[in-house]
Amino acid sequence: MEIAFEKAGGLVPAIVQDDRTGDVLMLGFMNEEALAETRRTSEVVFFSRSRNRLWKKGESSGHVLKVREVRVDCDADALLVRVEPVGPGVCHEGYRSCFYRRIEQDGSGTVIEPPTFEPAQVYGKEKKQ
Repeated sequence: MEIAFEKAGGLVPAIVQDDRTGDVLMLGFMNEEALAETRRTSEVVFFSRSRNRLWKKGESSGHVLKVREVRVDCDADALLVRVEPVGPGVCHEGYRSCFYRRIEQDGSGTVIEPPTFEPAQVYGKEKKQ
């Protein structure tokens, strides 16, 4: 299947969803190489825009994402990666999901989930993604 990487400069958004619960855990970006590596290893690999390189989720924390299924949207320019998360959380801020805050009607933000791990214990002094 052809993925339309050219539409957004070589990258497509990859939504990561817990295969068991249906919870959305995070959003990352993949280029062709990241998708190929994800398929080869059955663990999620992204293209890090800030580091300008491939980045395997869990390379620092050990909190890897085991691929159960990869879906593509109708325009072939976005992916849904259904995973089995390994570890207490996906977010480098210490939460199970990167979507742990809700925007309120007044524009403020509310944390709606408790943290599931202490980032300093996982990453050391400086948090990494």
